[in-house]
Amino acid sequence: MPFAVDFDTVSTVGLRANEARYFKNKYDHVFTVEPASDAGSTVDWVSRILEEERGIVIASRPLEATAFQVENILIVYVFYDNGLSINVMYTVEDSGKRAVGFKLSDGMEAPAELASFKFARQKSKLAGTIRGSYFVIKNEY
Repeated sequence: MPFAVDFDTVSTVGLRANEARYFKNKYDHVFTVEPASDAGSTVDWVSRILEEERGIVIASRPLEATAFQVENILIVYVFYDNGLSINVMYTVEDSGKRAVGFKLSDGMEAPAELASFKFARQKSKLAGTIRGSYFVIKNEY
């Protein structure tokens, strides 16, 4: 069952506060997640993009996922048990921008399958120091 991520009174259950605050402030969207076991098609879609675009297979187990559309952008997140967050921002129009983003939790080392990426640091009041990277999607999904 999906549940809203609370960023006002930050809880430890389903904590995705950094993303929840961003989407609430920018798009007035309530960020909800569901167990990955209930979001198989979402997890599979992200896995397919990673494998077909870059040959990446994430070794960690997916815990939660979400998929929603704001304006003309399909946004998908998968959160893994090692602290990795992967998001896909996929503009609906044929000529739109599309990318996959990776975020590493505070203190997390990059998983071996992402060793070729350079990660930039970002400070978050809700999530500590986040490191992130991305790549542009070239094909249609």
